Amino acid sequence: MAETAALPAGFGELEVLAVGTVLLVEALSGLSLNGLTIFSFCKTPELRTPNHLLLLSLALADSGISLNALIAAISSLLRRWPYGSEGCQVHGFQGFVTALSSICGCAAIAWGRYHHYCTRSQLAWNTAIPLVLFVWLSSTFWAALPLLGWGHYDYEPLGTCCTLDYSRGDRNFISFLFTMAFFNFLMPLFITLTSYRLMEQKFARSGHLQVPALMAKMMPTINAINYALRGEMFCRGIWQCLSPQRSKQDRTQ
Repeated sequence: MAETAALPAGFGELEVLAVGTVLLVEALSGLSLNGLTIFSFCKTPELRTPNHLLLLSLALADSGISLNALIAAISSLLRRWPYGSEGCQVHGFQGFVTALSSICGCAAIAWGRYHHYCTRSQLAWNTAIPLVLFVWLSSTFWAALPLLGWGHYDYEPLGTCCTLDYSRGDRNFISFLFTMAFFNFLMPLFITLTSYRLMEQKFARSGHLQVPALMAKMMPTINAINYALRGEMFCRGIWQCLSPQRSKQDRTQ
């Protein structure tokens, strides 16, 4: 796998520049929004609950996706991949770990909300912590398999970032793709849909299940807005972090 030094056939410099610009905007917005969520969790004691730990895990995963997109944006603006073959493997691995953690993290949040609203019992730390560890360890396991020979990381068609090589049609990659998709896409999707369906039935009203994004790198911003910034507790925590004087007044009242 040689280092990409020229634009691939069929892509012009303007197209590569446009992709790099879009990725840069998305990366910076994702890092900013999810960074604010992480900062609020660390600075606001009221947010340090088992349920919010699941949100923190999702924000960390989405920050990782945004960081991955930032590297891809820089490469696109440079019009080449400057980090070599080993850098491509690292970039693909890091992006896949955080992407899987984000997907499974959304399922964990859905289950946590079902547990909270349908069982009327608070999520305990001894449940939330193992759940978060399982999400990250499972994602790391599946992302490491292509490095060990089951599946393969390679350059995307544009040649300025790396991911799973979906162009391969051999038995090795097909078996990995279908097995990975079952455990990391279908199962989380089933958990998410079932949890929200049970919540809908519980409250006998329409649910508000969000439609998945068409582009994976848009998920960090969407998740930050959907799960964190729309939450009353997190908004209050963010306001306290951005307004320290007001926070002191609130605590003295």
